[in-house]
Amino acid sequence: MSQKKKEPNGCGCLNIPFSVIIAVLGGGYWWFSQKGNLDISKFLPKNERITIPIVTPAPTASKIPIPTVSPTPASTLSTPNLPVNNKETIGKKIQNLKTPLPATPWEKKVIRGIYITRYQATNNADEQTIRQRVRYYRAQGINTIIHGVWGNGCTMYKSEVMQQNLGYNSCPNQFQEQWLNWLIDEAHEQGMQVHAYFEKGIKIDQNSPIFDLAVARKWIVPGVDKTYAGIDHYVLDVENPQVANLFKNILVEFVKKYPNIDAVQWDDYLGYHAELPGKVDRTANLTKFVQEMTSSMKKANSSVSFDICHHNPYWAKRYFAADWEKWGVDRVFIQAYNDNNFEEELNYAQKYAGVAITDGQLNRLRNLVNNPNIKSILIFPFSGNPEKTASSLKNSI
Repeated sequence: MSQKKKEPNGCGCLNIPFSVIIAVLGGGYWWFSQKGNLDISKFLPKNERITIPIVTPAPTASKIPIPTVSPTPASTLSTPNLPVNNKETIGKKIQNLKTPLPATPWEKKVIRGIYITRYQATNNADEQTIRQRVRYYRAQGINTIIHGVWGNGCTMYKSEVMQQNLGYNSCPNQFQEQWLNWLIDEAHEQGMQVHAYFEKGIKIDQNSPIFDLAVARKWIVPGVDKTYAGIDHYVLDVENPQVANLFKNILVEFVKKYPNIDAVQWDDYLGYHAELPGKVDRTANLTKFVQEMTSSMKKANSSVSFDICHHNPYWAKRYFAADWEKWGVDRVFIQAYNDNNFEEELNYAQKYAGVAITDGQLNRLRNLVNNPNIKSILIFPFSGNPEKTASSLKNSI
């Protein structure tokens, strides 16, 4: 009986050469290491497929989890843990950046004005000079420039009305034609106002370029006005239709020529001194003249304010035929140039738009600034140097 051949047990792996095993294992490792080959579910029926999540290991350089931080509202941010004094300092600086400083009593005044006479526009001041001058006044705390544009019977700008009525178009002083445009433009850029000052109003002296013409045409009331010592004035008769129309037409022309001007202002030279010969009461005629003049101006340019800086209502009417309470003006500033009567004038000033003082009264400025009933303060540099006057304001407050 032949002996049966013994069948091998197991898988027979021992009979596979070792090099083949190594090759198979290496190839399998490579195949499984490819991301696309991990999805073995594609070899399964659709109803038995499974999804094997791919997990990407975190970098081994950092094993500390980083928490997610939501932005903290600025209002809840706390000051770093600093000494108390440093915290207070930082807090104040932050507060100053967010909240403007409260206005000082001086800055609360509606108008902080300085007068600049018409002669300041002479000497051919160029654009740069005029603009620098405006910025200088702004730096001194001034917010309104009251600049002369008329005086002693002529304009400080080229006027067709002057040319037609008097034969020349302006005062003989030299100025660049655009000076007032530059002044207004720069002032508005700086948040300031410009008020056109009709200096000397209806009065002229013998140096006026229209003096001889005014005498020849009988434009002057009889007598010499000696309101102020040292100078003789002659007063134009506004009851004369030629005189009344001259002023009316000049004012209308002005607010059309300079439509961006903020206001015009006339002073106490809009009046007739009581000591003129004849003791003629010209109050009613002066009132009618001003009412017609302002009405014409408003029709030409309603945005311009008509202001006066005059004596208190009693003195104005009693000694200057100026019953300005009936004139219908927009604002009244009370002249308090007489130091002997200052307190009485101040009582009036509190009832109206404000007060006007001279550079010789700056010792009174601090009290005026701290008086909440004084709404505006105008300063007239009698010294003739408005820039020097402006520079001394801060030391006077």
